[in-house]
Amino acid sequence: MKMISAVIKHFRLDEVRKALTEIGVQGMTVIEVKGFGRQKGHLEVYRGVEYEVQFLPKVKIEVAVTEDKLEDVVNAIQEAARTGEIGDGKIFIYNLQDVVRIRTGERGREAI
Repeated sequence: MKMISAVIKHFRLDEVRKALTEIGVQGMTVIEVKGFGRQKGHLEVYRGVEYEVQFLPKVKIEVAVTEDKLEDVVNAIQEAARTGEIGDGKIFIYNLQDVVRIRTGERGREAI
């Protein structure tokens, strides 16, 4: 089992959710986050004063998947989140040791 964690632009969230639903993903966690990468923030003007925004708003999506769905999920996220511009985000893949469904006590694949 794998945990996929993707940091994407917030306005691409609905497209990513639709793409994952179409390939059979039944659940995900969405967290609003802030950060920066190569784009290093940007300048904004507020009430006539210019200031630098160093941490940009992003959305972090977490999805637990079985090995056989891994590439499909990664490809779906990548295609749906891509704008072709700097700051599109990153996808991280972690090994997932175990999953427990609290309600039923199911473990492993059955809990996903």
